[in-house]
Formats: sequence, C-alpha cells, structure tokens
Amino acid sequence: MARKRTKMDAAVPPLATVVTLCLYVAGDAPNSMKAIANLETICRRYLKDGYKLEVIDVCEHPLRALRDRVVVTPSLTKVSPGPPSNVIGNLSDTGSVLAMLGLRAGNLE
Repeated sequence: MARKRTKMDAAVPPLATVVTLCLYVAGDAPNSMKAIANLETICRRYLKDGYKLEVIDVCEHPLRALRDRVVVTPSLTKVSPGPPSNVIGNLSDTGSVLAMLGLRAGNLE
C-alpha cells in the first residue's frame, strides 16, 4: 500500500551519503602538506559538507599505518561508502581523486 506524502515529509531533507576518508601523511613533508591542502580544496568544492576526513601522521602513529597496510605517503583511502579505494601522491590530479571517489568533475561543476 502506498503511503500518502504529508507536509511533514517535505520538511525532512533527503538522506545524504557521507564519504569517509583517511589521509595518511608523513609529518611536515612537502608532499604531505600539499596533499592536505589539495584534498581540503577538493572536498570543499565537490563534497561540500558530505565528508568526514581523518588525517593520520604515520610518524606519530606507525602502528596504525602498519595495521592499515599503508607503506607510501601521502596516501588517501576512501573508507565508505564501499568499496574501499586508494590514491597515492600529493593529490594534485583532481581527476584521479574524483575517480577514486566515484565522481566526475563535469557532472559537478
């Protein structure tokens, strides 16, 4: 049986998917700093408020890096929504980051 929509339904915003990301960096290394800046720009532009980002310094948390099987930094992992995916480098190639996230720049501009 179909449910009739009410005014209350219209007031409830649709559920949005939140993208969960982990960026692994190595201290203040130039590529790490560039990756953080590039990712923040990409997230603000393409994901707006629909993301959660955890930056993990592997110099401070080497066991976490080992547990997560991170051997190269900077390294970005999309944790959810699945499937998990990775991109390595300073994230200056926006197209590669968007592809990893399952997005296309042309559809979002």
